[in-house]
This record gives sequence, structure tokens and C-alpha cells, in this order.
Amino acid sequence: QLQLVESGGGLVQPGGSLRLSCVASGRPFSGHAVGWFRQAPGKEREFVASISWSGGTTYYADSMKGRFTISRDNAKNTVALQMNSLKPEDTAVYYCAARDSTWPGTKPYEYTSWGQGTQVTVSS
Repeated sequence: QLQLVESGGGLVQPGGSLRLSCVASGRPFSGHAVGWFRQAPGKEREFVASISWSGGTTYYADSMKGRFTISRDNAKNTVALQMNSLKPEDTAVYYCAARDSTWPGTKPYEYTSWGQGTQVTVSS
């Protein structure tokens, strides 16, 4: 079983930046694609970004393109999500998830291991 732990959330003003980290343990990390999802109160969990096992392929939700960047360091079992130009509508709990595939997906049901989430609040 792959365990995932997110960190880096917090309160930030509109226009600010945050960097989320997801650290994996329990199994080799390099064979798994990883995704970031988020869920705001009263809303369904939505796709944010995902990255292939090699890091060579990335996908982003349209509203995140140009603002968010996903990256990974397999030697450190870590995936990061750099979030810039944050908006109040980015407020949500952000989850890291790993897929039993090397290819990144965009649907929550494609992912089998999930972290506990980290809260991101964008407010002045």
C-alpha cells in the first residue's frame, strides 16, 4: 500500500503563491502516475493536475493552466504543486493521489491511493 502525505497548505492572499508537497512511502514511487485534486465545501472533487511516472507528461485542468505547475522527484518520492496567481475560487482541500499506472489520469476513480489532504485558503 502506498501512503501519501500532503503538506504546504495555508492561508494566502489573492495573487499569492503556495507550494504543495506530496511525499510517498510504503512502496516504490517511480512506477506510479500522480495527480492533484481539490474539493471545496459542497462541491465534487475536481482534477487539478497530474504527472506521469517519468515526469515527462503532465496534464492540467483548464483553469489551472499557466498558474499551476506539477513536478516530481522520484529519488525523493515527492511530487510538488506550485500554485501562483491564486484566486479565492482556488480555496479547497487539495489531495495528492497515486495511480497504479505510469500514465497520468484526470478522473478521481483512476487513482487508488490518496493522502489526507491539505487546506488551501485564498482570502484577503
